[in-house]
Amino acid sequence: MYFPDSDLYEAHDALLCIKEGAYVDQQEPRRRLTPQHYLKSPEEMAALFADLPEALENTVEIARRCAFAAYKRKPILPIFADDEVEELRRQAWDGLRARLAVIPHAVSVEDYEKRLTFELGIIEQMGFPGYFLIVADFIKWSKDNGIPVGPGRGSGAGSLVAYALTITDLDPLRYSLLFERFLNPERVSMPDFDIDFCMDRREETIRYVQEKYGREKVGQIITFGALLSKAAVRDVGRVLQMSYGQVDKLSKMIPVEGVKPVSITKAMADEPRLREAAKEEVVARLLDYAEKIEGLLRNASTHAAGVVIGDRPLDELVPLYRDPRSDMPATQFNMKWVEQAGLVKFDFLGLKTLTVIQNAIDLIHTSGRDLHTGPDGAPLYVPAAGAENQINAIPLDDKPTYELYAAAKTVAVFQVESSGMMDALRRMKPTCIEDIVALVALYRPGPMENIPTYCEVKNGIKPIESIHPSIDHILEETQGIIVYQEQVMQIAQVMAGYSLGGADLLRRAMGKKIAEEMAKERPKFVDGSVANGVDSKKAGEVFDLLEKFANYGFNKSHAAAYAVVSYQTAWLKANHPVEFMAAVMNCDIHLTDKLAVYKREVDRMGITVVAPCVNRSLATFSVVEGQLVYALGALKNVGVEAMRMIVQARGDTPFADLTDFARRVDLKRVGKRPLEMLARAGAFDLLEPSRKRVFDSLDGLVAYSAAHVESAASGQSSLFAGGDDLPPPRLAPRGDWLPMDRLAAEHQAIGFYLSGHPLDDYAAALKRKDVLTLAELTRKAERGAQIARIAGSVSGRQERKSARGNRFAFVQLSDPTGLFEVTVFSETLEQARPYLETGMNIVLTVEATMEADTLKLLARAAQPIDEVVADAGGSGLRLRLEGPGALTALAEVLAANPPNKAPRKSLGPLYFCVPDPETGGEIEIDIGRPVPVTPMLKTMMRAIEGVLAVEEV
Repeated sequence: MYFPDSDLYEAHDALLCIKEGAYVDQQEPRRRLTPQHYLKSPEEMAALFADLPEALENTVEIARRCAFAAYKRKPILPIFADDEVEELRRQAWDGLRARLAVIPHAVSVEDYEKRLTFELGIIEQMGFPGYFLIVADFIKWSKDNGIPVGPGRGSGAGSLVAYALTITDLDPLRYSLLFERFLNPERVSMPDFDIDFCMDRREETIRYVQEKYGREKVGQIITFGALLSKAAVRDVGRVLQMSYGQVDKLSKMIPVEGVKPVSITKAMADEPRLREAAKEEVVARLLDYAEKIEGLLRNASTHAAGVVIGDRPLDELVPLYRDPRSDMPATQFNMKWVEQAGLVKFDFLGLKTLTVIQNAIDLIHTSGRDLHTGPDGAPLYVPAAGAENQINAIPLDDKPTYELYAAAKTVAVFQVESSGMMDALRRMKPTCIEDIVALVALYRPGPMENIPTYCEVKNGIKPIESIHPSIDHILEETQGIIVYQEQVMQIAQVMAGYSLGGADLLRRAMGKKIAEEMAKERPKFVDGSVANGVDSKKAGEVFDLLEKFANYGFNKSHAAAYAVVSYQTAWLKANHPVEFMAAVMNCDIHLTDKLAVYKREVDRMGITVVAPCVNRSLATFSVVEGQLVYALGALKNVGVEAMRMIVQARGDTPFADLTDFARRVDLKRVGKRPLEMLARAGAFDLLEPSRKRVFDSLDGLVAYSAAHVESAASGQSSLFAGGDDLPPPRLAPRGDWLPMDRLAAEHQAIGFYLSGHPLDDYAAALKRKDVLTLAELTRKAERGAQIARIAGSVSGRQERKSARGNRFAFVQLSDPTGLFEVTVFSETLEQARPYLETGMNIVLTVEATMEADTLKLLARAAQPIDEVVADAGGSGLRLRLEGPGALTALAEVLAANPPNKAPRKSLGPLYFCVPDPETGGEIEIDIGRPVPVTPMLKTMMRAIEGVLAVEEV
C-alpha cells in the first residue's frame, strides 16, 4: 500500500519521480506503481481473498506479533572522570580564581565563593557533574583552538559554575542572574546548555567530540522535511518537464503568510492570476498533483544543531540512519523520542555573528593593529593583563558605542538592525548595557507595548511608578516595569517569602496558565506577603500583576547574553568601522540583496569602496589603507574557491595585461561563466578598459590559457631560450557597451550598481520636470508630509494580500542617492504593475512622510521615465572630443536620432569642442542644426570612443 485512495495514483507517481530524479512522461524505464497500490477497504480485501479467508485472519496475527514500544531510560552520559564530583569542584574553584583575577568584581569575593558553593551543592545533589564537565571540555578545546564561542545563551548564563568553567562568558552576579532559573531540585530536569559556535568552524568541535568519545557513540538527530506548496509546485513542475521560467512564475504567485506559503487550495481561491494560469492543461495537471502531495514528508535530514553522546555504541540504544551527506550516523528517533531513550542532546549552534566578530578581529590584525588600537593609532582602552585582543574583555561603557545605538545607526548590529528596533533605540537613547538587555527582552509581541513607558521614565519625561516599596529596587533597572522572568521570581521571594526554587515553579505555572496550580499559589502568595507586612489587597494586586507579566516575561539570562553580543558588534562598528563592515559582507558574500544594503550603509559611513579588480581584490572582502576592497567572490555565479585561484596565481605580482592573466591563471578551471561575470563587473578594467572587448575575447583567452597549461604540463622547453612559443591570443575589436548596457551588465554581475546608476543621464531632464531625488525628498519630508515625484530603477517587488483580500506590493527601487521602498496599494498596483518589473526605470508620484526618522513612501501613480522626460528639453549639448576621429561615429548616431522624430521641446543646439594644435586650447564648432537633447542621445554619445565628455549647456 502506497497511497490511501486510487485517485492519488498519478500524484504519487509524480512523488516517486521527485524522489528518484526521473520524469513522469519519460520513455526510459523507471520505477512505476499501479492504481491498485492503494489502501483497500475491509470489504474489498474480503472480496479479493474470498477463496482464502485465513489470509485475512493472518494479518491480525502478524500485526499483534509486530507490536513494539521504544525502551525508556534515564539519561545516559559517558563517564568523564573517575570522580566527577571532585573533578568538577577542582575545575570550578580554579576557574573562579582565574576569572576574579581579571574581571571587575560585581560583589565581594566572599559572595562569589558562597554562590559557587551553593551551585556546586545543587549540581552534585541532582547528579549532573558529568554533564557540566563534558560541556566545559569541548568548549575549552574550542577556545584553545581559536574557535569563537558565544558568551552564553538561555538560562545557563545564570550559572556561576558555568562561568567559572568558561562554558559562559557572562558574570551572573554582574547582571543579577539567577541560578534557580536554570537548575533547582524542586524542578528536576536535565540541564541544557545551548552553545553558539562560529558558523564556519562548528564542525571542528563536533569532530573533536567524535574523536574523544568514539565515532560509534556520537550521532546526529533525524528530522523530516515536508513539501510546502511552493516546493511542491517546483518539484512537480520539474518532473513534468515544464520550463523553469514558467514553474518559477507559478511558484511566485503563491502568497506567503508570515514565513510560510499558503496552501495551493487557498492560493487558488485568493490569486486570480493562478486561476487564470490553471486554464492551461499542463498547469492544471501540475497544480492538481502538487495539491495532493503537499504536506507529505519529502526527505529525511538531520537536526541543525543537536548531537547526542552515549556511553556505548548508539546502535545498542536506538535505531540509526545514515545521511548520505554526512559521515556521522543519525538516530531514527526524532528529538522527542531520543531523549526518552536515554540519550542526552547537546546543542552545537552556529551563530553567524560570532563569525563576523572573529573575521573583523582578523582583519584588524591584518591591518597591523590590536583590538584596543583605533584606526588612527590612538588607544581605545587599556586591556587587562592577559586579556589583550579578547572581545569579551572590551569595556562596557564605551561612549561612541552608545552614541551609535542612540542614533540608531545599527545596520548589521546584532539583534537591533530592524526598523522597529531602530525606532526603539532612538526613543530609548541607551547609555548602559542594561538598556540593551532590556530592549532585547522587550522587543517582542506583548512586552513591546511597554517600550514607550521605559523610554519616557529613563529619559525623565515621566516619573517611575512604585508597585510596593519592598520590591521597587528589583524593578529599578527596568524603569519600574516587570520585564524578566527572574524579576517575577525575585518579587515572589522578597514579598511572599518563596524560595527561589519555589518561585521558579510559580513563574512556570503563571507562564503556562495552569489554572489548578494558580488556585493553590494565590493564597500561598497572599499569606506569605501578609506575614511580611504587606496588605492582603495589595498582595492580591501584585499577584495579578505577576500573572500578567509572567505570561510574556523574558529570560534575563538569555537577554543579557545576546545583549553582550550585540554590544560587541556595535563596539566594532563604532571603533573599527571598515573592518567590521568588511567582515559583515564576508559572512553574507553570496546574498546579493544584503550586500546591496551593506553597500548603502558603507556609503553613508563615508567609507571608500574599491571596485572589484583582478589586480587589487581578494576572493573575500578586505581592507587596504582604510578602504574596503570589493571581493571577487561576491560577484554572482563565480564561487569563492575559483576566485582564490586567481588571487593565488597573482601572488605579489599584478597582472600586466589580459595575455599575462591568461598565461598565469588556468582559465579552464576558473570557468567561462565566472570570467563573464568578472568582465561584466569591470574586474579587468585596469588591464583593458573596454568591458565589451574583454567579454568578447574570453573564448580566445580560455583557449590560449588551456594551450599554455598543456604546454607547461608536457615539460617541453621553448624553442627560444626562456621564450613562449604560443602566439598571444587575438582580442576582439575595440568598442564598448553603451553606458546603460555597461551598467546593466554590472548590475547582472554584482546585483546592484557600483560605478554609476542608470538614472545618471536622466538627472538634468528629471530636474527640469521637478522630479526629486531620494535625498531631496527625504529633506523635504522632514519638514512635513509631501506629495512629490521621485524616479527610481526597480530592483524587486513582493506582492501581498491584505486582511480584506486586496492585493498590494512592496517595491524596492534605487536612484543615484540611495535605495528606497514604496508601498503600492491595489488600485495603483493594477495600473502600474507593467512598469514595476526588475530593471525598469520609472517615475512615481508618492505620498512621503517621516515616521521615527524613517521615510515612508506610498505610491499614487507610476509612469515610464522616458515618457516623463520626452518633452523635458534642454538648452543644448557640448561634446569634448579627443580629436576628429570620433566624428564619423557621431554622424551615425545623429542620423539614427533625427530631430523630426523628437518632441520640439527637446531640441537644442550641438557643439563640438576639439583641441587646437596651434594654440593648445579648444575650438568650439556649432553643427548648425538642432538635435534631440535626450538622456538616450547623451548615453549613446558618451559610449563613442574619442568622446571625453558630454555636457548640457
